[in-house]
Amino acid sequence: MKQIPNLFTLLNLVFGCLAIILILQTGETIVSNEEGTWLAQLPEKIWWGAVCIGMAAIVDFLDGFVARLFKATSAIGRELDSLADVVSFGVAPGMIFYQLLRISYIGEESGLDTSIWALLPALIFPCAGAYRLARFNTDDSQQYGFKGVPIPAAGLVVASLPIILLYNYYDLNHILLNKWTLYAMILVLSYLMVSTLPLMALKFKDLSVKNNLPKIILLLLAVIAALLLKWLAVPVVFILYIALSLLFKNKTA
Repeated sequence: MKQIPNLFTLLNLVFGCLAIILILQTGETIVSNEEGTWLAQLPEKIWWGAVCIGMAAIVDFLDGFVARLFKATSAIGRELDSLADVVSFGVAPGMIFYQLLRISYIGEESGLDTSIWALLPALIFPCAGAYRLARFNTDDSQQYGFKGVPIPAAGLVVASLPIILLYNYYDLNHILLNKWTLYAMILVLSYLMVSTLPLMALKFKDLSVKNNLPKIILLLLAVIAALLLKWLAVPVVFILYIALSLLFKNKTA
């Protein structure tokens, strides 16, 4: 029974590995428009990679729940969880950034000759995530509040990008596939993970509204955003999460 939570954690890792395989699949169509500019569609399986990251997030939540249910928390389980998270929410989203940058450059003149050095900034994201997890594992004070953005939250924001691009909400594709937008997102998300900003953990200390007000507000806004914005709600809720954490920073510790 003690190994059941670890099996959930390993399933998280499996989904992360599947995500990487699917994200790095090719199969995109490269064409040239009338002006001779190269155009490309996103790799057709990148969306399934994003779904696998989402499944990893669900399993990541369940392994902690199962560990508490069976009273099977352990130091090994904690380390295993971090190793799985690096893959599922660090490396896999980093590969999404890699693919999106590649597609962004293909859309430019002579884009097919782009140096790999222009794509390597995508690796900053998993490196920042690994550092974030190492710091978390050595800090026992982050039970009801975080220092910096948790790697699953940042990873899910990146995972939402291919799905947002699939449906082209509010005609945002030309913005999201701009290389400077992608570079900015890599730097901002990486900074938020390694920062020491006081952010709330979505754990309820008790059942009182007063002590859980920012979390209740966030949950209500998340539901509204999901109904109105669909998948675009993921980055919007992420921004609201940071804003509410800083606004109610005295309640996030």
